[in-house]
Amino acid sequence: VDPFPHVFRPELTSGEILNNFEQFENQTVTVAGRIMSIRKMGKACFCHIQDQMGRIQLYIRRDDVGEQNYTHFKLCDIGDFIGVKGCVFKTKTGEISIRAETITILSKSIRPLPIVKEKDGEIFDAFTDKEQRYRQRHLDLIVNPEVKNVFIQRSKIIRSIRKYLDEQGFLEVETPILQPLYGGANARPF
Repeated sequence: VDPFPHVFRPELTSGEILNNFEQFENQTVTVAGRIMSIRKMGKACFCHIQDQMGRIQLYIRRDDVGEQNYTHFKLCDIGDFIGVKGCVFKTKTGEISIRAETITILSKSIRPLPIVKEKDGEIFDAFTDKEQRYRQRHLDLIVNPEVKNVFIQRSKIIRSIRKYLDEQGFLEVETPILQPLYGGANARPF
């Protein structure tokens, strides 16, 4: 298995598929994302992958993807990146899913992500320790979508303020506070 393939081009994001299900129903699509949950059974697996636009469920059957691909997929963990080509459908429970035809392992996660379980909108085993969340901000952004949304909103607000001030003719200047080089008249380092 090549853990870092040279090329994989997803055609769509999960958000595009979820928002335009009627357009993509029974169509073959290509998506990529990080595995966020896995439910392994005998000859079939369900998993959720997450990309920048949301999460979508995958349905992976050994008969559809082949014995070797299925064996490789069963070695995947939460946090691994995979690419999938398959047909869009709706499960009996009404969840929009992709029935995998081919699976490509894009990158193996070296350390596992904290597992967050969700049932009926209620979250269990959340990544909630404040100290750990601040020290491992990258994990916090991956596991907690509401934190990611705060960063996105902050970015949009700053962008709109900058745009407004730029349109008014203001000049943006960065004022250095602490610099590694000494500056100023006869200043001496401590």
